[in-house]
Amino acid sequence: MSLPLPSPRDEAWRWSDLSGLPALAEARPRGGVIDTSGLWLGCGGPRLLFVDGVLDEALSEPGPLGAGAVEVDSDHPLGRLARGAGWTLDLGKGHSPDATIEIVHVATGGASHVPARITLASEAQASIVETFVGDGWANRLTQVDLGDGARLMHAARLRQASGFTSLRIEGQVGTGASLVSTILAAGGAGTRIDAAVKLAAPGAFAEVGGALLARGGQRHDAAVTLRHEAPEGMSRQTWRAVADDHATASLAARVEVARHAQQTDGEQSLRGLLLRRTATVNLKPELEIFADDVKCAHGATVGELDRNALFYLASRGLPPLEAQALLTRAFVADALGRIGEAAVREAFEADADAWLGANP
Repeated sequence: MSLPLPSPRDEAWRWSDLSGLPALAEARPRGGVIDTSGLWLGCGGPRLLFVDGVLDEALSEPGPLGAGAVEVDSDHPLGRLARGAGWTLDLGKGHSPDATIEIVHVATGGASHVPARITLASEAQASIVETFVGDGWANRLTQVDLGDGARLMHAARLRQASGFTSLRIEGQVGTGASLVSTILAAGGAGTRIDAAVKLAAPGAFAEVGGALLARGGQRHDAAVTLRHEAPEGMSRQTWRAVADDHATASLAARVEVARHAQQTDGEQSLRGLLLRRTATVNLKPELEIFADDVKCAHGATVGELDRNALFYLASRGLPPLEAQALLTRAFVADALGRIGEAAVREAFEADADAWLGANP
């Protein structure tokens, strides 16, 4: 089967390594009995379990979620592969689920492509957390449409032990609406995270960020574009990347401000931490501004752990590895601390702690 993939010669994909995807696309999933213990956060809301891209109805409680064929259209090289059966959330004006929605994706080898569509009418609200585990290639496309005053909190835990996870988020945010998406890559798989969000009406707010934790020969890659198309919009991108051994973590964050999008407020904060000098962190902040009444700023830094701080902790009796883990935890805390719901935030922090605790 021919699998058309972008080339590293393309600027947007120069840091990505997709060389393993053809083999994963040809492999067959193992299947078998799925142990879901420890995967659910216990939020008490609707839940869906996908195994190799197929909904497990027996272990799902969909509530307001729809499951089945999803009509989505994307020109993204990986996103357009996600067709067919998936899930939808369509909430009417002022509606809100009683609790956080949980969606778990389990991969047992091979490749799965799942589309999703989220539509929130004016003043509707929803909180969704997705968890990815297993091995193989999990490819997901999520399209979001937020009406006036709608609120969506989205979080994704990328915990696959091996293989590849690719996420594509495409969104449109209405007047006074808010989209907050936080992503943590803390597994052993390679990742590609893409987002393209339009702040299409006055007073729209969008925030996309998270933490990428890489070790061994692992590669994480994120490319996010937030486009302001109307006045008085606000956007935030807060990303933290940690790389150990010979791993590579790459972040490309872009803000576009159209000519008529006056009084835009946009900020980017990209920071990288090298736990060893053999690792690599690539940062690429971009601002493209055509309006003249804006407040936009970006910052990008890459460094190592503060030797004075390590010495101070050692002088207080903390072993070197524990001191390193403590400082690294503080480094990623502001990216994960932006998750609003306590149970979800604590789960993300626990994932980060588990990654740091496994550091040799």
